Amino acid sequence: MATKQQFRSFESVISGSDLPVLVDFYATWCGPCQMMAGILTEVNHQLKGQLKIVKIDTDKYPQIASQHRIAALPTLVLFKGGQPVDRIEGVLPTEQLVMRLRSQLA
Repeated sequence: MATKQQFRSFESVISGSDLPVLVDFYATWCGPCQMMAGILTEVNHQLKGQLKIVKIDTDKYPQIASQHRIAALPTLVLFKGGQPVDRIEGVLPTEQLVMRLRSQLA
């Protein structure tokens, strides 16, 4: 599961990781975002050690959401080496999300 942590800069989170970082841009009031939480728990279990999952509350960090042009929630952005390599808007079933991520992690 994604862990809650404070960070000095979002850039250090996405570029300072040895693993690809999947960022879940969400809001607490967003129903589909709450559905993604369970899906991401399963994705984390299936892809353990292959990526890091980070959740960003767009209400608490609007500047980060704006910087990454987040218009719909939930939006998942996969970063490798600090650069976005894939973007998924909306809810995907666990199996589809795992398959899509595996193709980017290979």
